[in-house]
Amino acid sequence: MSGVEVTPLCDAVGPMGAAIRRPLAEMFPGSGLQDEPWVLHFHCYLIRDAAGRLTLVDTGIGDEDSPAASWAPVPGTLAGELAAAGVAPAEIGTVVLTHLHSDHASGVVTDGRPAFENARYVLQQAEVDAARGPVLDRLLTPIKGQLQVVEGHAEVSPGVHVQHAPGHTPGHQIARVGDVAVTGDLVLHPVQLDDPAIRYAYDDDQETAARTRAEVLQALRAERAILATAHFGEPFLRL
Repeated sequence: MSGVEVTPLCDAVGPMGAAIRRPLAEMFPGSGLQDEPWVLHFHCYLIRDAAGRLTLVDTGIGDEDSPAASWAPVPGTLAGELAAAGVAPAEIGTVVLTHLHSDHASGVVTDGRPAFENARYVLQQAEVDAARGPVLDRLLTPIKGQLQVVEGHAEVSPGVHVQHAPGHTPGHQIARVGDVAVTGDLVLHPVQLDDPAIRYAYDDDQETAARTRAEVLQALRAERAILATAHFGEPFLRL
């Protein structure tokens, strides 16, 4: 898409904490992966269109006391990454949350208030409906007044579309702009690109996630799209 910039923002790098870490062969059954440290990159993405409108996809792991603190390398550095890109939080007009897991959504709040004061926060209806506990109380409730709830496919900013891609969570979504697909946790590990049927232990519905992954990747491959991944070492990958 002409005039659009997609900038990766590396919020953090590190292994899963002991609270949820398991051998890779258990996290990805049937993958044949060796039991070695899985170092995750926690990527968010900034989209700037030709008119200068700014969309942020995902908000990272958050502060020291965020819901991700039990397992992720908090605090995240999203604020510094945005500053390095010349962007102040108040300039963000749209925040797309691929889903409400703590490593993707904890940065929506700072000191209990919306971190992006002028933004609409976009979530799928199914994700909102499934929110419970700390995710509901600490992340979703503070942004209720700025929430834009969608169902299925929607254009959320000129040229920026979201697409429901359930399985990892009920309301998991990906974002599309031009030939770039920001995939959230559609694909967690490169082994799933070779075999989308390989499941992930922390998918809410592993069967649905595998089916969604296969369908979406097939469509993206047909387009020769660029994946903008959440946790791969390199943020961009052309299929």
